[in-house]
Amino acid sequence: MVTVYEEVFHWENYLKYGTRQFFGKKECIYRQGENGEGFYYLHKGLVRIVTETATGKENMLNIVIPNQLLGVQSLDQKTHFTTAISVKDSVVYHFSADEFRKLMIIHPELFELFSKSVIHKMKILLDRINLNALTSEQKLAVLLHNICDEFKNYEIPISQQDLACCTGLTRITVYKVLRKWQESGIIEIHKRKYFIKKPDFLRNLVG
Repeated sequence: MVTVYEEVFHWENYLKYGTRQFFGKKECIYRQGENGEGFYYLHKGLVRIVTETATGKENMLNIVIPNQLLGVQSLDQKTHFTTAISVKDSVVYHFSADEFRKLMIIHPELFELFSKSVIHKMKILLDRINLNALTSEQKLAVLLHNICDEFKNYEIPISQQDLACCTGLTRITVYKVLRKWQESGIIEIHKRKYFIKKPDFLRNLVG
């Protein structure tokens, strides 16, 4: 679901207060355990949010799409408890903690809007914490359901390779699941885009 602030508030008007940064495919934007110093706005690209175990294994928690925030949990300048990795070439704007505090004085409505974003992101992280224990179908259903909610429509604008990178599944596994769903009329594939025909199926599969 698109959060309220994203529907009525345009972050583009405030990008001039942030620092533009570019990250290539598979580059790390911030890493779990590092000290945070603000948050990021994703302008272009696709970013996956993961946690890392002591052995270095990654558990995918969420996917961030353009016009969303990431790294908001570290605005208090404490350590990140997740890692953000660019799935494809991405452009972000970084807002430092100090600069954002000054910005909220000038634009006090930002406090409420930012608070809503934090609550939204924390809920997503809690919902995704056990993603690694799910089946391949459930992992893909979680991701597609989340993207549908965020885009507020049922057209998925990312490739099979992106889906594989974001879920940690192989491209072959993703292909087999999508083909099975296509044959069952759950999704429709047209010009490399995926259209969710039965969103309730994904919702029920996720539980």
